[in-house]
Order: sequence, then structure tokens, then C-alpha cells
Amino acid sequence: MWMTELDKTERRTMAGCFLGWTLDALDVQVYSFVIPTLLVGWRISATEAGMLGTVTLLASAVGGWLSGIAADRYGRVAVLQATILWYALFTFASGFTQNYEQLFICRALQGFGFGGEWAAGAVLIGETVRDAYRGRAVGVVQSGWAVGWGLAALLFGLFFSIMPEHLAWRALFWIGLAPALLVFWVRRHVPESSVFRKVRRERHAAGVMRQLGGIFHADYLATTLKVSALAMGSIGGSYTFLIWLPTYLKRARGLSVIGTTGYTTVMILGAFVGFILGAYLADAIGRKKTFAVSAFGSAALLGIYMLVPISNQAMLILGFPLGLCAFMMFSPMGPYMTELFPTRIRGAGQGFCYNFGRGIGALFPAMVGKLTAVMGLGNAIATFGIAAYALMLLAVLLLPETLGRPLPEEETERSTLPDGTAASGYTPS
Repeated sequence: MWMTELDKTERRTMAGCFLGWTLDALDVQVYSFVIPTLLVGWRISATEAGMLGTVTLLASAVGGWLSGIAADRYGRVAVLQATILWYALFTFASGFTQNYEQLFICRALQGFGFGGEWAAGAVLIGETVRDAYRGRAVGVVQSGWAVGWGLAALLFGLFFSIMPEHLAWRALFWIGLAPALLVFWVRRHVPESSVFRKVRRERHAAGVMRQLGGIFHADYLATTLKVSALAMGSIGGSYTFLIWLPTYLKRARGLSVIGTTGYTTVMILGAFVGFILGAYLADAIGRKKTFAVSAFGSAALLGIYMLVPISNQAMLILGFPLGLCAFMMFSPMGPYMTELFPTRIRGAGQGFCYNFGRGIGALFPAMVGKLTAVMGLGNAIATFGIAAYALMLLAVLLLPETLGRPLPEEETERSTLPDGTAASGYTPS
């Protein structure tokens, strides 16, 4: 098996990033299970509930970009630790909120760490694991999202079965403090990437403005915009139904807490398989083909799931392939971005593109909530989800394939920076 060929540093880095992503998903996904309770208990509207989901993603766009820049200057591991601690603390604080405004603030602050953790972790794993296994390694790490989502679903079913609702939803947020413990393990066992260490001195001398401008220089501007659109479509599509699925199952399908947990669990299992399958496909058929297959499948299955009058039993079965297709696309995302940007701006590039796409895609759940009264929840989810996947496919057509390319490093770059000094890496086509 390929994992046995990895050295100790590669395996420990994978483990640290996997656990970080798992606990990140746990902290973020508990909100989707809390929505139905808040709609009744706090008497908030569907639009307000959508905004609580959206504000986290909007804040994560800013947090991800800033964390990416920080990771390029101070190290991937240091920023990874800081962001894990940040989102854990504000998830925990969410459990003590007394009204919509307080929860809105906590969710926004949580988002800064949520976006930053991916930016630092994806770069770290992409730089640490060798070229031959990069796609599979990052994909396996990404599967931690399904594990964290599954933990959120299981805790939801457990807490709401043994506690009154007014306490159960708070306990779901309080459990979000658990990721803080991971920081101590990462600090002890996960080293900084050798690629970063080699160019640390040059990076500190470069200055923040040079880092900020690097991804918008003529050599990288087109790539930055197209990769941002790719992220916007993939994240917008997934969050459109992720945020609203438990509410849809409970309100539109009349399922109980246990029933909702069962349907969600089937989709989570599909997501886990999708992450692993996407990881292998990314190295076997290429990043672009994996993106395309995933987007086509997601759009088709989401349309059937939300628009075709199928039975609850059929929905249960269909949840598995929908979860598989909708999350398969995220496995190539990290290695693909890693291969498109040089080391000196890699954190900034991945942090901006992924999280800018996340920020714009975050508007989709809010729009679903706003238009639910007009077209119904299922129709709203399908409309915005399919539109998002169409945008993703357009971006895929315009971007290059990177399978088999080495990382673009400083010494091979042929272009110049905006200040006229020599730059590094190849120019993406």
C-alpha cells in the first residue's frame, strides 16, 4: 500500500492535518443540525438562519486569505495551530449565546479560524508529501471532513435523544472545544515543511505587500481568477444543500430527529467514499477529469433528489451517490492549487482562491433561505446548487491539467514581480 512507503514525517503530517480537518468539520457542521431548533426556539426566520450559515463562510474567506499570507511568512505549522485553537474557542462560546445577534458574532469569529485551518493545512500536506502520492495524500486528509460531519450527526442524534432541546443544541457547540487539544499534538509531532524552510529567509525579506500582490501579478492573475471560480462553484454547490439538508428532511419530508440522522449518515458515508475515490482518481485520470465527473454527477443527482417526486426510501438510497459525487471534487482541490502557485505565494494563492470562492459561495445558503418562501425549500436548493456546479465546470474547461508536474519553485521561475525583481516558478497556462 502506498501509505507504507511514506516516511515518518509524511505520515505524521497527514495525521495532524486529517485530525484538524475532521474537527474543523465537526465544529462547522453542528450548526446545520441546530437550525431547526433555533427556528422554533428563537423564532428566527429562514433568511436569518441562512445568514448564520453564510456569515461563517464569508468570514472564512477573509480568515483563509490572511492565514495563507501568514503561513507564507511565519510557517504552515504555526498558523495551523493558531487557527485550530481560534475556531475551537468560538465554537465553544456559541453554546453560551442568548440571542441571534450574539450567535451571529460567534459564528463570524469562528469563520476566521475555519478558513485559516484549511489554508495552512492544505499547503503543509501538499509540500510535505512527495509528488507521486500528493493527490492521494491530500484526498485522504480531505476525507476527514466526512468523519467530522459524521461525528456531528452522531452527537446530534445522541444529545437530542438524551437531553431537552434547549440544552442539547448548546452541548453540540460546547463539544467544539475538543479540537483545542489537537494543538498540543501538532506542536510536538508535526514539523514545518522542508520546502518552506528552504525559502524562509527570502520570504521574510520580501515584505507583505509583495506577497499580497504576487497572486495578482500578470503571470498569475488569470489563474487566480479561474481557480477562485472553481472553488466558488464547488463550495457553493455543496454548502447549498449541506446547510439546509437537515431542515429539508425535517420540514419537507417530516422526518424525526433519528430519521434525519439516518438519512444524513447515508450521505456522509457516500461523502467519505467520495473523498477516497477522488484522491485515487486525481492521481489516476488527472485533476480536471475528476472535477468534471464530480460536478456532472452532483448536478444530476441533486436535481433528482430535490425536484423529482421520489419516495423517502429512494431518497435514502440516493443520498449515498449524491454524497459521493458532491465531495469527490474536494480531494484534488488541495494538490491542484499547490501545483499552480510557487512556494513564495503558495499559501496566499491557496488561501485567497479557496476562501474567496467560499465567501461568494457562502451567499448561496443565504439566498436559499430568502427564496424558500417564494419557490419552496427543495426548488431553491436545486436551483442554486445546479447553478454552482455549472460555474465549476466552466472553470475546469479554462484551467490547465497539473498531474505529473513538479511543484513550481523559486529557482525555475521565468517571470518578474511587479517591483521589477526576479520571481519564481513557471507561468500557469
